[in-house]
Amino acid sequence: MRIIPITLPTPFYIGPVNVYLIAEDPITLIDTGPKTKEAAAALREGLRHAGFLTADIRRIVLTHAHEDHCGLAKSLRDEAKNAEVMVHDWETGHRVGRLEHEEHRKLLARAGVSDDEIEGMRRVYEGVRLYGDSFAEHEYSALEDNAELEFETGVLRVVHTPGHTPGSCSFVREADRTVIAGDCVLKRITPNPVLSPDPIDPAKRFHSLAEYLVSLARLRTFAPTLVHGGHGDSIHDYEELFNRYVRAIQQRQGQVISLLPLISKAGATAWDVSRALFPDTDDVHRFLAVSEAVAHLDLAHAEGKIEMELSGAAEVYRKPDGS
Repeated sequence: MRIIPITLPTPFYIGPVNVYLIAEDPITLIDTGPKTKEAAAALREGLRHAGFLTADIRRIVLTHAHEDHCGLAKSLRDEAKNAEVMVHDWETGHRVGRLEHEEHRKLLARAGVSDDEIEGMRRVYEGVRLYGDSFAEHEYSALEDNAELEFETGVLRVVHTPGHTPGSCSFVREADRTVIAGDCVLKRITPNPVLSPDPIDPAKRFHSLAEYLVSLARLRTFAPTLVHGGHGDSIHDYEELFNRYVRAIQQRQGQVISLLPLISKAGATAWDVSRALFPDTDDVHRFLAVSEAVAHLDLAHAEGKIEMELSGAAEVYRKPDGS
């Protein structure tokens, strides 16, 4: 199976994004890059270098629905004469803008974010949304966990790997234990567990970090020999990276817990923790910072390491007495 990486520029702080051409019938592109002229031109050049045109694409598969990964999907679909677009049902970024709906605002209020700050975050994401188009429900097919994407000489198994987003998916070629992981696995950074409504009950919060740890362990069961990530270099030693990720998560959680009494003896919100952890963040980074704080507080609370109570609409966390 010919898996051809194509690196595209993005306007985002994360830098270039990797998309993957599966150069076998049906010709498939995994992720698309953002909706910019620069990314579109680089993608066409990458396809041309591999011997293909946009019109040859028959299937567009999305690891997840962040703009740097899905932004060109709609225009590519149209250029490729209605190529099939596939994404997991738990994804929402390709359907509507983030932070635009009441459930997102409620989650941020529960995290202790003020109304003014929420509005500022929403305005930032209005700009981000310019780099991707939304899809109507009838315009994509659902990826299903453990399903197989068939090709001329083999298959890619769909592995639902929630954490970075609720619907994040990876794709495993079991014949040689190659994985295309999107933003689930990145060589040089730990992916951010983005604050999201629960896809089953949007009134609740998706417990992203706990799910992410399960996803990492699940990928580990395939004993990957090569992992292609959404950004940066490929990974040839998944076991080393897995252990590094787990250590980094444990260290960050210890840092979060130790901050609670330092912020206030009465406890702290996720917003308080995020500002203490990342005091210099601005723009979209404020949302990512509070997402990380929420994720670690959720996991620590689920494991009984901290206590939580409501103070108005906000959740306040503190270390148990005597701990």
